[in-house]
Amino acid sequence: MRILVVDDEVELAEAVARGLRREGYAVDLAHGGEEALAKAELTPYDLVCLDLTMPGIDGLEVCRQLRTNPPQEGDSPRILMLTARDSIDERIEGLDYGADDYLVKPFAFGELTARVRSLLRREAGRSTSVLVVGDIELDDVKKRAHRGDRKLDLTAKEFALLRYFMAHVDEVLSQEHLLEHVWDEHADPFTNTVRVTVGTLRRKLSDDDEEQAIETVIGSGYRLLPFDDGDRD
Repeated sequence: MRILVVDDEVELAEAVARGLRREGYAVDLAHGGEEALAKAELTPYDLVCLDLTMPGIDGLEVCRQLRTNPPQEGDSPRILMLTARDSIDERIEGLDYGADDYLVKPFAFGELTARVRSLLRREAGRSTSVLVVGDIELDDVKKRAHRGDRKLDLTAKEFALLRYFMAHVDEVLSQEHLLEHVWDEHADPFTNTVRVTVGTLRRKLSDDDEEQAIETVIGSGYRLLPFDDGDRD
């Protein structure tokens, strides 16, 4: 999942980004409203962690523009307001402008990650942090994945890629789409990093006696198959 952290407090923004990256998310940074809108114009973010009080274009205006004029096709990103303003009226104002949730500074990082998971589950139409597709199970809180009784030994990027596939089961996802949602802005679009990571994930998902979980759709991308346990021999 791709997240944009927007805050003019550089140290705080970088600390939040580091923590979210440790959770396996691809994270970009913006230190003002103008920069945030410019990046959102280029990248289809899944979630924006947005500071309310910034010089120039503030968080409310960024939120309003993302909601009224989404820069990408489809739905606008989920928006989590991060702000020192804690009055009820100010919270109501943020939510009325289109924010999905509101977290008052200072906050515990554990609460931030829980709210991020909750918003991303809502985006995918889920009610739990455990994703299940056939005999593949992924626990986003404990950072564990299994296929049947077998624990999957995944790198952080493989885990993030599997999480994205499982949130979009049976959808054909192009390499460009995966690069936009699972990697951050520092990824080189001219490398074969997506193909290589999909290949290693595919091998780890399937032992010799297990059905292939990820198929290549020639000319289009990759798809996690929506098989059931009963479909296997």
